[in-house]
Amino acid sequence: MNAFPITPDKPWLAPLAGFSDLPFRLLCREHGCTVAVTEMVSAKGLLYESPGTADLLRTCPADVPLVVQLFGSEESFLVRAVERLREAGYTHFDLNCGCSVRKVVKTGSGAALLREPEHLPRLAGALIKAAPPGGMGFKIRLGWNQPVYLRLGAELEALGAGWVAMHPRFGSQGFTGSADWKHLERLKNAVGIPVIASGDLFSAEDAARCADQTGVDGVMFARGALNDPEIFSRYLSLRRGGVPEPKTPGRTLALVRRLCQLYVEYGMDRPGLLKMRTLVPRFLKGLPGAREIRRDIVFCATWEQVFGTLDKHFHGREEQWS
Repeated sequence: MNAFPITPDKPWLAPLAGFSDLPFRLLCREHGCTVAVTEMVSAKGLLYESPGTADLLRTCPADVPLVVQLFGSEESFLVRAVERLREAGYTHFDLNCGCSVRKVVKTGSGAALLREPEHLPRLAGALIKAAPPGGMGFKIRLGWNQPVYLRLGAELEALGAGWVAMHPRFGSQGFTGSADWKHLERLKNAVGIPVIASGDLFSAEDAARCADQTGVDGVMFARGALNDPEIFSRYLSLRRGGVPEPKTPGRTLALVRRLCQLYVEYGMDRPGLLKMRTLVPRFLKGLPGAREIRRDIVFCATWEQVFGTLDKHFHGREEQWS
């Protein structure tokens, strides 16, 4: 039986390539995220000890529950990767069957697995056997360009999958068009294993509406969390019948400052500085004074400069930025 907390009131952080590292996961957990998924980890990269793979897997006692997301298409590599990760103490895993990025798809991985509906269940069965009971989940889409999710969901349930997360677009769509949530409801009604919703959950209101409309067992924030790590607490407030705290410049700057602190605390200075150049514009988008802060952050070469920039823009403007 899956012991993971999969309920609508236990929101997940999706695997975000290039972003959902340990400091970002911890920031989201501080604001209501219950389960976090690592960035995609290449099964081959893990076994061949490719540079950077260890950083993707870095964790700590506060970073639980944690799911390691694997990608690949070859059974032997994926099974051995799960076995090695279990030896290292990881307990829950996910196979990426939904990434539509070209460099992933051209290797036969990610959403390309949905092109071979006969191969995927065999691969899934081997991974489920390699993982602890209930410890193997699958992130899917509707199919590549034809719907296969209902049949696939039933097959995954019969094989013993712990859960299935679905982004209701076709793999061939990428992120064009809109996520069609009605398919989440259909999958939920068709299978007995937990179904987690993904796709176009850009705000807390989106996620609350999706959960209400579809009856899914959980929600998974991706791009919504990149734009606002407080989306988890806002969503939980809505679920409890409350009114979420508004997004303000002051609260957003506090998020930026806290993430900077986490990168420093965990010794990830250089990658953290580079990521902040992308994350800060996302966090501050639409807020007064954001353009000037974004401009200055991009040119920061040290953490001292980052904190100095924040202090310069925040000092003396507490009322405007509250």
